[in-house]
Amino acid sequence: MDFETRAIHEGQEPDPTTGAITTPIYLTSTYVQDAVGEHKGYDYSRVANPTRTALQQCLASLESAEHGIAFSSGLGAVTTIMHLLNPGDRVVLIADVYGGVYRMTSQVYEPKGYVFDYLPAADFEDLAEHLDDRTRLVWVETPSNPMLNIVDIEKAATAAHDAGAILAVDNTFATPFLQRPLELGADIVIHSTTKYLGGHSDVVGGFAATNDPTIAERLTFLQKSLGAVPGPLDCWLVLRGIKTLAVRMRQHCQTAHAISGFLERQPRVDQVFYPGLPRHPGHQIAARQMDDFGGMISFTVESEEEAAALVARTKLFKLAESLGGVESLIELPARMTHASTADAPFAAPPNLIRLSVGLESPDDLLLDLEQALVRSVAGAST
Repeated sequence: MDFETRAIHEGQEPDPTTGAITTPIYLTSTYVQDAVGEHKGYDYSRVANPTRTALQQCLASLESAEHGIAFSSGLGAVTTIMHLLNPGDRVVLIADVYGGVYRMTSQVYEPKGYVFDYLPAADFEDLAEHLDDRTRLVWVETPSNPMLNIVDIEKAATAAHDAGAILAVDNTFATPFLQRPLELGADIVIHSTTKYLGGHSDVVGGFAATNDPTIAERLTFLQKSLGAVPGPLDCWLVLRGIKTLAVRMRQHCQTAHAISGFLERQPRVDQVFYPGLPRHPGHQIAARQMDDFGGMISFTVESEEEAAALVARTKLFKLAESLGGVESLIELPARMTHASTADAPFAAPPNLIRLSVGLESPDDLLLDLEQALVRSVAGAST
């Protein structure tokens, strides 16, 4: 079945009792057993819940995975994956990693003896030279947050495996509609389902998928043992969002193409970061491993002060953290989503603005950015 069909039907058969076409929200903590140890597949909802099972089966299918594990947040998924490691193990991460991941690695796990090295995206071309026999995990975002860097997943997987490490790819920006890292050799794919998969800015969740049965068994055990599980309503909301993922992503991409081109032509914009632009350094790789280039755009202006002023002038682009919803958002990563990396050598530039392009009229969004930039020129001349 094609992607769109699986998004609507995989793991979501009509309810056998009532015929309800929508997966029920199973708001129960425990389940009656026929006898000691004899039940219908469920005994306690931290271990398993039918609504969560539907979500896990559906998302696993979309990521071409045999196994899917849902979590209470994207960072809940990251925390659980970190428990595959032991103190002394080394992790190599893309340098412009999400600020919440950097906060976790630098302030939670590094003091416990874990070793983290942050590699600029350009150095992933020679990833093998940066790995050693202590390296157990390579962590990639592609496109990355917030610089929209691109990493060759297939090449990174080969280098990681040759070094005896596993490759984990955060696929939040691309979604499985545009990119499926497991098909390219990755061992684990991770999502913040809060973003495009939920798609409506009304739920927080995370997800991991794998085709490795040993990794899947361990992550399932850790899901139960650490307890970072999503509630059934959260799972239902993500399932609802996934049904329209393909339609939404097509529009996100189409509008992002128009906006990135517009921004490139603006004299007040210094540089535009969007993998769909031919001059983007990762464009050729992205064109090969993605079906389109996504709905996230970053750009720089002349100064930090101008960036802060610009994000306050837009009307339709709302100033807020997060991304991937139907509404367009604008933010200043250095002060907001990536403030935890402010003192890092790879900190987000203070004059960088990040856009999450929503589903409003493309013409209206372009006019919104145009008026913000025009007022910028007027303000600069006074």
